[in-house]
Amino acid sequence: MSELYLRVFTYKSELVLPDGTTQVFLEGGMSQSAKLRYQKIATELANGYLEKQIIACRDNLAILDFSQLSLISLDTLNRLVESVTSEVGRALVGLTVLQLCVKGIEPTQSVRLHKGSAGGRDFSWRDGISMRSLDRQYITPVLRKYDLLRLNADGFMMTRSLAENYPYSPVYKANLRGARQEWLSIVEGIEANEIAPEPALHYLLSLLLNRANDFKKLAEETMAGLEQFLDADKYVDRPGITDIIEIHINESDYAARIMEIAMHSLMQAMQDCQVFPDGSLKALSQMRSANKKHGNIGDIELLEAQQIIESWDAKYGKAYLRDELEELADKLVGHPTVAIAGFVTSVEPERREEILVRGQEIEGELGTSIEILTLKEWIQKQFSRAMQDGLITEKELASAWIRAYTESLAQRRRDIAPIDEPCHQWLTTLKGILRNL
Repeated sequence: MSELYLRVFTYKSELVLPDGTTQVFLEGGMSQSAKLRYQKIATELANGYLEKQIIACRDNLAILDFSQLSLISLDTLNRLVESVTSEVGRALVGLTVLQLCVKGIEPTQSVRLHKGSAGGRDFSWRDGISMRSLDRQYITPVLRKYDLLRLNADGFMMTRSLAENYPYSPVYKANLRGARQEWLSIVEGIEANEIAPEPALHYLLSLLLNRANDFKKLAEETMAGLEQFLDADKYVDRPGITDIIEIHINESDYAARIMEIAMHSLMQAMQDCQVFPDGSLKALSQMRSANKKHGNIGDIELLEAQQIIESWDAKYGKAYLRDELEELADKLVGHPTVAIAGFVTSVEPERREEILVRGQEIEGELGTSIEILTLKEWIQKQFSRAMQDGLITEKELASAWIRAYTESLAQRRRDIAPIDEPCHQWLTTLKGILRNL
């Protein structure tokens, strides 16, 4: 496979891709089709496209679905945002937001071509658009309004290194400060139709929302409320904390995800209390990740020597689990080390006898213990397990659980609980519950 390179002529540039195909970018005033595309993009942005996406991500978690994004894409977006400091990285994140908006609104517009002008005085590509104008009017003001990026009011496209008269590609030679390779990878993914623009935009905005100052303030207030609750020493036992978390689950948007986090947080607390001397808790999985693709069996997994030995799958609002049981059996064939696997339901399971009979058949075939429990039963099981050696009391574990739960939602346990969907609404609800106790 050949190398990627750019050929520059007096009136055009040609980007030659490794597979030999060539993308041609003609210079000159904007074509009529480019003007129409630009008008469509500008109109949508003027009508609040980006602001609507931010509000939807913050306040309506049910719309978020990152399953179209590969693990590589998710990791690249994470590293792009993590690269931002007070000194570097902001412009590239802002530009990525702009490019994803452009592609989400008008898929046929190339996000490589950042200059377009109707007149003949300034440099322009015939199929390009003025990203500087779009940024100044519609992107930077909105990102500043929601405190998602600390940007100069004139916009990130004022950065000279982003204004070179070459298309954005891996051979763009300007000196870019920040996550240059990550940004370029995203540009290539967008142009190759390998990155779905709107899910990627939602994911990127979610990461930024969880870093915003108002979220940090909310997290501090919620943690302070938690300390006051624990100091009051009321309800700090298994039934009390279970009730609090169940209320929070049922009052929150996307309750199914919160149930996963609640269960994982209890296991975090158990790990913190040295309940798993020979095992380790696997970090919380991405929201709506494809389990088979990612090699997962359930939402919560214990590992020993990097092999899954225990797995639990949260099923919010799901009472009949025959299909899920068959899918579990298929997964277990490739994981002979699993000693116990099960489902945890938020409601009383239906046709439990039928499911238990099928579970026993799977146990006999594969040697894995299969359990189906309600959330309260599962919590009782974990508390009994933790307390059986007398190393921890019920009160200590209950306190550790609500702390791990709150810290996870407050983005303070990202090593074990990398929650990338916006946690603002979840924390606001929890803060209110704790205050009212």
